[in-house]
Amino acid sequence: MAMTIKDIARESGYAVGTVSRVLNNHPDVSDTARERIMEVVEKHHFRLNNNAKHLKQQASNGIAIIVKGSQNMLFASIMGQMQKMIREKGYACLIYYIDETDDELEQALQVIRERRPMGILFLGSNLEYFRDRFSQVSIPCVLVTNSAETLEFSNLSSVSTDDSKAAEAAIEHLIGLGHTKIGVLGGQIEKSRAAFTRYVGCRRAFNAHEIPFSPEEQYESALFSMAEGYEAMERLLDKMPDLTAVFAMADVMALGAIRAIVDRGLRVPEDISVVGFDGIELGSYLTPKLTTIRQEREQIAARSVELLLDSIGEGAGAVHELVPFRIISGESTRKLK
Repeated sequence: MAMTIKDIARESGYAVGTVSRVLNNHPDVSDTARERIMEVVEKHHFRLNNNAKHLKQQASNGIAIIVKGSQNMLFASIMGQMQKMIREKGYACLIYYIDETDDELEQALQVIRERRPMGILFLGSNLEYFRDRFSQVSIPCVLVTNSAETLEFSNLSSVSTDDSKAAEAAIEHLIGLGHTKIGVLGGQIEKSRAAFTRYVGCRRAFNAHEIPFSPEEQYESALFSMAEGYEAMERLLDKMPDLTAVFAMADVMALGAIRAIVDRGLRVPEDISVVGFDGIELGSYLTPKLTTIRQEREQIAARSVELLLDSIGEGAGAVHELVPFRIISGESTRKLK
């Protein structure tokens, strides 16, 4: 016996009206309901009257967001704003989380095969994956918080902060306060483009002031999370007990680092100054209030969605925009006496 909409409703656990709205691509359905109903539809290869047409419309009306890492608060804030804008424009929003070290192009190609989105927004990216495989992607895409300008793909735009200059500014800030024994907490520079470019900026600042920097002693790599920031800071303190300042390449790492410093019986900023990167809201409620490099997340989110929709609707070519950053002086840094 052929499946009916009532059968789909019964198996998915949702009302017949919700199933109908999904099949007719109405936007007023939660992502959870839409995905569950579509799982049942695809499982049974459901086709009834005009539903094949509706399914195609539903799939092709979607915009996918692929997010690297599940604990990045900056990404969470940007994604929330992008999701809201996408829905307000009448598109379905498909969200996929992957690990920080996973291949986002592999995920993108799978999403394209299974859901046929109109475009993809990438939050977090390794440019090497794009160099190797992005030529297989024909739909418009945007890298969010990372520049794709060097890749020169006509369907790949980007909106980002100049990570290198921003990290350089963070180290310059600490040097300006009299610090020379500075540790750095960051991602795996061979796998994370953000970590690599921020690392380059750090080295440029040290070199400009002729301050020696030993990566083996002064750099600790970790995932962008509070727990990893805590553990990386512990390792850094073991290797560099005389450090007076630390730059963390993400605010969440800085929060973990501050906890590790306090657990060692030290004080922030009296014993060790801390600078973060991102400008997440939580940092402004921390005691001490976090000094950080603020990325203008509202502008990044808005321009990323606008560029993608321009490319989808008007066939606009690749555009690469840099959004300004600024240093937010908090209470986690002080001038070295």
